[in-house]
Amino acid sequence: MDAKSKFRGLMHAEKELERAAQVAVRDVLGVKKGEKALIITNPEQGVYAISLAVYDAIIDAGGLPVIIVQPYKTQLDFAEDSVLAAIGSVPDIAISLSAEKLGKDTKGLKAPYTAGGTEYNHIFDYLLHGEKKIRSFWSPSITLDMFVQTVPIDYKTLRHDCGNLRGALNKAKEARVTAPAGTDITVGLAGREANVDDGDFRKPGTGGNLPAGEVYISPELGKSRGVIFFDGSMSVMTGDVVMKEPIRADVEGGFVTKISGGEEASLLQHTIEQGERTPGVLANEGKLPRESVEEYTRNARNLGELGIGLNRAARIVGNMLEDEKVYSTCHIAIGSNYDEDAKAMIHLDGLIKSPTIDLTYANGAKKRVMEGGKLTVR
Repeated sequence: MDAKSKFRGLMHAEKELERAAQVAVRDVLGVKKGEKALIITNPEQGVYAISLAVYDAIIDAGGLPVIIVQPYKTQLDFAEDSVLAAIGSVPDIAISLSAEKLGKDTKGLKAPYTAGGTEYNHIFDYLLHGEKKIRSFWSPSITLDMFVQTVPIDYKTLRHDCGNLRGALNKAKEARVTAPAGTDITVGLAGREANVDDGDFRKPGTGGNLPAGEVYISPELGKSRGVIFFDGSMSVMTGDVVMKEPIRADVEGGFVTKISGGEEASLLQHTIEQGERTPGVLANEGKLPRESVEEYTRNARNLGELGIGLNRAARIVGNMLEDEKVYSTCHIAIGSNYDEDAKAMIHLDGLIKSPTIDLTYANGAKKRVMEGGKLTVR
């Protein structure tokens, strides 16, 4: 490729990034003049470039953005105190564009924040979900290619699909998920409400991933049973892996009781064991109350989420941020849930391809919402 072609390619890539950032700021966040926006990122080339593009787009919208850069954080690391303090200043908008994770909240783990009778172990979750004072999107492990590919999408269609699916899930007693690789699991849903990641984060108290595109729900505690074959991709401590051999996870009473398979299964087993050990280590270091160790340890094997992907631009690439949004898949997470009543140090998503999902209601009625990976609710 000659110098002119390279230059044109770079200019095109820059324009595509600028376009995606404008969509995120205008269509997803709806930034208004004078609003304060905090962007938290890492000194990694991809996420830092996206952060700068979002910063510029917020300026163009009349907002008042600030970027704060902290070192790379994993699922078990702590956010910098300065980052937590910046979130605690309660900006109108808080955005996390991280190479992996935002990081845990030292103070929140030791003394959880409380709102509406619910405890939150992170200032970010407390202000977003509890006090509903901020709005946000967060993109752990986002890449430039992913941002450009999956953010500028048809949000009208996505929001329509998410609304219909949430309505079907909200009153269900349980969901049965079956799939060609062998998955056959029944997930209890009684008393739970579904959440949507539909890219509509224009009001305080709303937020989700970019890329957007899923409906997800926290399983009823202790009520799931069956077998899962994760055959798409899986989150483990070393990152996200695309399956060479499916992982089998046996589930009883809402907990994973056995994991089997090949190399990927061994990685998952090791990650869960790390999630079981870490609470005790943190308690010994004074970072977690001793009385919380049992709960955090137990829930490393909890079924923490059932999610259904709805983003038609997403692909399975070995990055769960995008993988879990892929249309024609669902995912089940092991670890903490989103209802804040099953706390754990880990939340590990696993992808299931081409699922059929049947809902059962308290009156015995049944509804199929996905068949062979195709949405059947309109």
